[in-house]
Amino acid sequence: MEDLRPGDHACLTYSDAEERLDIVAAFVRDGIGAGQKVVCFTDQSGPPDLAGELAERDVKPTDGGQLTIRDNDAAWLSGGQVSAANMIEMLSVELEAAHRDGYAGLRVTADMCWATRPVAAVDELLVFETRVADLFAEGRLIAVCQYDRQRFDHVTLAFAAKAHARAVAAAVYHEDPLLRICRQHAPPGIRLAGEIDYRRVPELNHALAEALRLGGDIHVNLAHLTFMDAAAAAAIGQAALSLQPGRAMAIVCGRAVRKVLDLVGATDQPAVRVRLAHGRP
Repeated sequence: MEDLRPGDHACLTYSDAEERLDIVAAFVRDGIGAGQKVVCFTDQSGPPDLAGELAERDVKPTDGGQLTIRDNDAAWLSGGQVSAANMIEMLSVELEAAHRDGYAGLRVTADMCWATRPVAAVDELLVFETRVADLFAEGRLIAVCQYDRQRFDHVTLAFAAKAHARAVAAAVYHEDPLLRICRQHAPPGIRLAGEIDYRRVPELNHALAEALRLGGDIHVNLAHLTFMDAAAAAAIGQAALSLQPGRAMAIVCGRAVRKVLDLVGATDQPAVRVRLAHGRP
């Protein structure tokens, strides 16, 4: 995500909704920090829902309209019809408005699931992804198109990957049917989902070591972790011990995981802050 530059047209394919939101939040946060106009087109959640998800990931609302969240129904599917030409024209207008208002550029992210609806022809999606390339020529536009692997067929996903010059994905340190360990982009840190025991402590240590190198506070998201043994909890506690003064570790977890962290003394450290995940056992 940090390597994206104005003029880049990137594709994000995902199967984990939380991972998608982390990446979108990082994309939005970086655009705001760079003084760019940011526009998010959302399909799977309405604008208020997406605004709330961004706020949970430390992306705050901006003054003056720097960040705009639009519903795909109102943007792409106005009147029940969608066309590549209208979509490209809308982005052209946004690009000129951003320039006129003095922004450093325009940053756009769009949930492309509108193309899976009966009222939207998927061939218009293919035309859009092909013709929109001209808008990136001047280096004022940067865009990430989001594709849900569970909603699109393999042929369309393959085309989307080919139509974009760049690809965006979370760093995955381990993935199997029982456990997924990946980088969390916003707030920065790592996320674990599933079950972890002593056998996956090396992968956990690797993920924690990379998070430590990033600087700042570390966020350890264990909200979707259903089991953790003492060895894995101790690894998290050891990482917290290695934090330099002024840095903190924020942990989100369920009550069962919190008990294990308490047992090994990880939560007793001054640098550790723990918050129980809403609705988790």
